[in-house]
Amino acid sequence: MPATTLDQLVSLCKRRGFVFPSSEIYGGLQGVFDWGPLGVELKNNIISSWWRTNVYERDDMEGLDAAILMNRLTWRYSGHEETFNDPLVDCRDCKSRWRADHIRGRCPNCGSTNLTEPRPFNMMFKTAVGPVADADSFAYLRPETAQGIFVNFGNVLATSSRKLPFGIAQVGKAFRNEINPRNFLFRVREFEQMEIEYFVMPGTEDEWHQRWLEDRLAWWESIGIPRARIKIYDVPPDELAHYSKRTFDLMYDYPTLGYEEVEGIASRTDYDLGSHSRDQETLNLTARANPNRDSTARLTYYDPESRRHIVPFVIEPSAGVGRCFLAVLAEAYDEQMVKAPPSERVRAVADALEAFLKSVGRNEKLASETRDALVERGQAILAGLPETMPQIETLLAMPGADQIDIGKKLRGQAQGPIDEYFRTVLHLKPHLAPIRVAVFPLKRNHEGLVAMARELRAAIQSGSSFRTVYDDTGAIGKLYRRQDEIGTPYCVTVDFQSLEDGTVTVRDRDTMQQVRIPASEVRAYVTGRG
Repeated sequence: MPATTLDQLVSLCKRRGFVFPSSEIYGGLQGVFDWGPLGVELKNNIISSWWRTNVYERDDMEGLDAAILMNRLTWRYSGHEETFNDPLVDCRDCKSRWRADHIRGRCPNCGSTNLTEPRPFNMMFKTAVGPVADADSFAYLRPETAQGIFVNFGNVLATSSRKLPFGIAQVGKAFRNEINPRNFLFRVREFEQMEIEYFVMPGTEDEWHQRWLEDRLAWWESIGIPRARIKIYDVPPDELAHYSKRTFDLMYDYPTLGYEEVEGIASRTDYDLGSHSRDQETLNLTARANPNRDSTARLTYYDPESRRHIVPFVIEPSAGVGRCFLAVLAEAYDEQMVKAPPSERVRAVADALEAFLKSVGRNEKLASETRDALVERGQAILAGLPETMPQIETLLAMPGADQIDIGKKLRGQAQGPIDEYFRTVLHLKPHLAPIRVAVFPLKRNHEGLVAMARELRAAIQSGSSFRTVYDDTGAIGKLYRRQDEIGTPYCVTVDFQSLEDGTVTVRDRDTMQQVRIPASEVRAYVTGRG
């Protein structure tokens, strides 16, 4: 059963070390997260796939890594100081804070209409630069990576001798002081972007916009997101950003959230290079660029055919790493009933779940919203038993569940059947999996098996671009389940026959089928299937 709620993914990420709340031991910081041991591997593999596809496999692209701190004039002439503002309102009754254009005059938290008047709120973080913190010594943490590309256009053009069309790709951190960060990694205050600015001759932008739409959809398919799971939203003119001629938003169907933007592909005309250029009156700009008296450069391209300097138009495919990460997890997530548990064990779990829900309903210490969410989720699990049994872990990880003492009994009743009759699997593409290969000795206290398994792990890892691990912390069945849950495509077991003939067992994550091959061939076997 695929993921049906965002809570399932949140629970998996915390339980298996993909994502942790930042500075959790001090209560955390809203909208900020840390990437755990497995999360950083998956994130880096997503970024590597994006970089390989868009930089290494194309002959019209250069890479860049611009600084997070930039001269604040960058953000004046890009339009961010003027336009990067949200209308902010406070609820006078429950003291919560919201974007006015998101709530339609009613507080989502308590339902009150007793709201303050909207006031502008700039989403860019300020920081002091230098020893004196005064009005003239500050900079912004960049709210996007695009401007670093635009202000470096001339540098890249001069040092790479590129001809139009060509692009500049960048992956990096960005920061937005969101009024109400929410939905796990979906809307946060610190995030990473994978962004391209593709520079084209004016008049060819519509053709390139369509070509980039197809290229980006093909990449999403390559990382496991079928086209059928993405809607293309052609943003209406009245919703376009101030710089955009036309924008396609790729909308993925997230659990709980429904269709939300996972990537934007914008046709930005000559607004950006024009806004950062001097002598704008001589550039024949089509966009309404901000008048610039501070720039020292004309960001133009000399066209040898027409023998004139032009300001290129720009196509911008831009995706957030966190949103991509969530989409990949959601699409790969699967809860499978390997075999049906006996009816008496299902009944025992059902009885424990019913008792838990009654206890939740009677608990007056829980907020009504928390209580209702627990009951609604628990009843859905109860109605779907036995197939929904693994979701009990997610239920017990929800806010307020830890205040219900009988939850321990429910966990005790459910854990045995879940371990025995179910498995959670991440069907990640092998090139994205945090761990490609896990190597186990059949017995962890047998010197020969352990030595051979460790030697095999080292041999597979040596020179590989993927990660291989050794594990002997449980029985083979439990090790298989653990690796399935984190998306490891191949598990290799060294047994007593291995000591005799040098062969090992390789188990496939998705089919659970096993083949026996010489240990010396394992690296080629797993590489050829990734």
